[in-house]
Amino acid sequence: MADTKKESGFEEKLRRLDEIVRLLERGEVSLEESLKLYTEGAELIRLCTVQLDQAEQTVVRLQKGPDGEPIELPFDVEQE
Repeated sequence: MADTKKESGFEEKLRRLDEIVRLLERGEVSLEESLKLYTEGAELIRLCTVQLDQAEQTVVRLQKGPDGEPIELPFDVEQE
């Protein structure tokens, strides 16, 4: 079962990042506030990247083994 808190946290980070981009694109915030928003956005990107990397490492593909039983392979292994 998926960890909804992690998913929720990821989605919240993406929403906040989108909000930061919109604020910066409008150009209506001071230079000081722009720098704070930029720093926050960079940290959110870093955190989201870590979460995505962790999720990618857990993704596996099931394939039928020689005995007919399923075996787990890393997702990026080419299918024969």
